[in-house]
Amino acid sequence: MNTTISIRNKKASFEYFLTEDFIAGIILTGTEIKSVREGKANLTDAYCQFIGSELFVKNLHISEYKYGTYANHEPKRDRKLLLSKRELRKLQTKTDEKGLTIIPTLLFINEKGLAKLKIAIAKGKKNYDKRETLKTKDTQREIDRHRD
Repeated sequence: MNTTISIRNKKASFEYFLTEDFIAGIILTGTEIKSVREGKANLTDAYCQFIGSELFVKNLHISEYKYGTYANHEPKRDRKLLLSKRELRKLQTKTDEKGLTIIPTLLFINEKGLAKLKIAIAKGKKNYDKRETLKTKDTQREIDRHRD
């Protein structure tokens, strides 16, 4: 079994300032976990939202399992995240602040074979912050190029 599955949200660090990370379990059906193990998931437009006192991830696209039958899953359904009550309270109070949200940054399979989602508290970047990020990436790329 290939346990090195890690699906990243590459847009997250460009679009947001990531402040604090949490690792949450995610409730998946049988065909969903099979698709994740094949690497058929996309975190690009995903975000987390509280419904009542529970945290759900929305817009997480997990492709339908190719060998699935009539019991195949819906690709963009809401999926519940599993966190402790203390972590949920902390996230709830942080997101009540203006401008903060919860963004999934990494979907991976741990050593036990369970799907985990790394989420981060994020604050949106302004356009000038994004330009600054691009400048630093370009200069770092130039420095690395001249070293080789």
